[in-house]
Amino acid sequence: MLSSSAIKKIAKLTIKTEATAVRKLGQYIDDDFSRAVSLVLNCKGRLIVTGIGKSALIGHKIVATLNSTGTPSIFMHAADAIHGDLGIIQQEDIVLFISKSGNSPEIKLLVPLIKNLGNTIIAMASNKKSFLSRKADLTILTPVEKEACPNNLAPTSSTTVQMVAGDALAVCLLECRGFTEKDYAKFHPGGSLGKKLYMRVSDFFLENKIPVVTLTDTISQVIFEISSKRLGATAVLDSNGKLAGIITDGDLRRMLEKNMGINSLAAGDIMTRNPQTVDFDDMAIDAFDKMKSNNITQLIILKNGIYAGIIHLHDILKEGVV
Repeated sequence: MLSSSAIKKIAKLTIKTEATAVRKLGQYIDDDFSRAVSLVLNCKGRLIVTGIGKSALIGHKIVATLNSTGTPSIFMHAADAIHGDLGIIQQEDIVLFISKSGNSPEIKLLVPLIKNLGNTIIAMASNKKSFLSRKADLTILTPVEKEACPNNLAPTSSTTVQMVAGDALAVCLLECRGFTEKDYAKFHPGGSLGKKLYMRVSDFFLENKIPVVTLTDTISQVIFEISSKRLGATAVLDSNGKLAGIITDGDLRRMLEKNMGINSLAAGDIMTRNPQTVDFDDMAIDAFDKMKSNNITQLIILKNGIYAGIIHLHDILKEGVV
């Protein structure tokens, strides 16, 4: 067993080696890379990504990133392709081969088959003189000087560089498409990430009761309204039905601490004027941020300037938006 210091030294060297490989990748971003972006952007079919071994695993990740950012993609394992999966490829698809050497037997067998189908081939390889690069229509170069593996064998630096090149391709494509947060939300509806991007205030408060009192209602009526509606607050409306203020549990506690005469007070006497509000169509995450910045747990909801209800911090937390 290696000592702790030896292990840390190896880990740091691994990181340094791979970081160096990634840093040098930028110098290989050439016109072929730009043409690859243009071809995929204007492709009427899909991008079929294929590879073998560790490159195949990187291909899976690249496909996932492309699909989530608006570029329809499918992974096809190079070994399975020559045993029936070649039927995945349609006439207008583009095929991206990922291979460090560009000379593996499966690649050498598969490339001519796809060339015969007439599909455009993009190579992602470390050597422009490899079989794959010479047969491809263009090459995204991903060379590495050495693997992080001490034997210079296990794919480490090379797969990291492939991953980064795939990310660069995906980001260029999403920028070209003008891909926005709303577009992203369409492909990520689950989890907190998706909910941040598509859930609105209107998705929450409809199930809540709508607490409301008038300026002249008694404190007893205020307490009943807050307690029965279970949102920890109630809106206060004036005689014209317009929002005048808000009363929260905290306002009631402060009233009791001051020993104010409950029987002589009305809602208008203890309310907070000019309460924080949120619009019916605002994003839920914006409502959360507003609560956080103002150190409050409720917001008055307005729809077309008219009081529509209350959203509570717990509503947002329970839904998993944050």
